[in-house]
Amino acid sequence: MKAIIQGRFGPPDILHLADIDRPEAGAGQVLVRVRAAALNPYDWHMVRGDPYMARLTGAMGLTRPKSPVAGIDAAGQVEAVGTDVRGLKPGDEVLGFCRGSFAEYAVTTPDLLVPKPANLTFEQAAAVPMGAVTALRGIRTVGRVQAGQRVLVNGAGGGVGTFAVQIAAALGAEVTGVCSARNAELVRSLGAAHVVDYAREDFTDSHAHYDVILDNVGNRPLGRLRRALTSTGTLVANGGGSPGHVLGAMGSMLRLIAVNMFVRQQFRVILPAAPAGPVHEDLLAVTALIEAGKLTPVVDRTYPLTDTAEGMRLVEQGHARGKAVVTVP
Repeated sequence: MKAIIQGRFGPPDILHLADIDRPEAGAGQVLVRVRAAALNPYDWHMVRGDPYMARLTGAMGLTRPKSPVAGIDAAGQVEAVGTDVRGLKPGDEVLGFCRGSFAEYAVTTPDLLVPKPANLTFEQAAAVPMGAVTALRGIRTVGRVQAGQRVLVNGAGGGVGTFAVQIAAALGAEVTGVCSARNAELVRSLGAAHVVDYAREDFTDSHAHYDVILDNVGNRPLGRLRRALTSTGTLVANGGGSPGHVLGAMGSMLRLIAVNMFVRQQFRVILPAAPAGPVHEDLLAVTALIEAGKLTPVVDRTYPLTDTAEGMRLVEQGHARGKAVVTVP
């Protein structure tokens, strides 16, 4: 099969197309014929082997990639199922988490897949897993957003942000989205009552106070973010794209934990669902919102499999509007 592979850690340029053996579904596994795969900040972290601390966990490999094929989000069709797999059969259209999804085929487990909503293309469906589940956890699970609350999403035009705005609005919150001017109309169309152009205004300078802030950018000091919260508000920091070659998100987590012990405001860190912890129920929750017309994936650009490195560069530079997706013929 054709796949995008890497032999070492490094920039997107190290990625290249190659022919490799097709994986097989073992006991309790599912082989997926990948039709589209989303590009995430998680992916470029895995390609670069960054942060270095994550290499010690064994998640990405110590001196070279644990898996030569990157990618985690996928949409496609079930090609084959192993023994002990129930509820899935060849031909079923699915979306979910499939390690090594920048390839024609990828193996995963049934608990990481859900049926693809019929109203989505494969490209839209591939944009869902990590972005939508991370947003759901940030807004509903950790942020505990309630109807009538004031919620601010920093980075509202990005992969997680576009989902977060819609989920918060669906829960009945009054949403403020912080984004670039070019994304302002998009963010309003997704349900934001107010939009802040970060190039013209610093949301931490205003007199507005929010019950929940989901920070997908990490470009404001904690002290300034606290000023924008209510006295008992919650800051949810998305560590998925956190800078720092050594610690990455861990540095932010430690600082927030330290401050959290001394203030009434709540500070929480979420990491991308990659997949971290049980995700099946979260995947079902976001696809239910999609089927109800309350959540729509935003796909900025699509790239053929051969141009995966180009798409990776776009995501790494933070220029994607919504999600960038790789299509697999």
